Amino acid sequence: MALIIGLTGSIGTGKSTIAKKFREWSIPVVDADVIAREVVEPEEEAYKKIVAAFGEQILQDDRDRTLDRKALGEIVFNDEHKRKKLNEIIHPAIRKEMIRQRDRYIEQGEKSVVLDIPLLYESGLTHFVDKVIVVAVDPGVQLKRIMERDDSTKEEAKRRIDAQIPVAEKAKKADAVIDNNGTEEQSYQQLKDILLTWGVKGS
Repeated sequence: MALIIGLTGSIGTGKSTIAKKFREWSIPVVDADVIAREVVEPEEEAYKKIVAAFGEQILQDDRDRTLDRKALGEIVFNDEHKRKKLNEIIHPAIRKEMIRQRDRYIEQGEKSVVLDIPLLYESGLTHFVDKVIVVAVDPGVQLKRIMERDDSTKEEAKRRIDAQIPVAEKAKKADAVIDNNGTEEQSYQQLKDILLTWGVKGS
């Protein structure tokens, strides 16, 4: 049986650094963020449903008539009903594709598969995985990283953090936690130790 590992954290905790190491160790990663972009490409079912629901004003003027994420974001940001409607279209499509990719890796004989899901707890998707790793940092480090990465103000960064479950709460629920306050090498060593405990071969 393959071990399905859920990888999560919060914005600014450095989860993508850990996902990169899994790939380097040839452990397949199913990335929810990548899938979220793919399912709304033109000709995809979710794309057609979004256009039907929100109209053509959310399309760009390019050749393929791709989604204008900014325009769509402005529509749903201040309207809870419309945001819920958008999520009802996108979330099932993302989940379906994640499961398809996960199962394909299992069929190919992979011993472990990582599901990289930023909102694993918020979306109630823990039943998709066997074990959960949370990547965590101190609140001050998290705030500083977001401000530097996105060139955002302290207030903007704080608002984005507050939109998610606090990383300390996620850490309490996890099977394992990577303290990502230190160097990349320190984080990789923690990951290696976790995988060793679970019988998963790292590098």
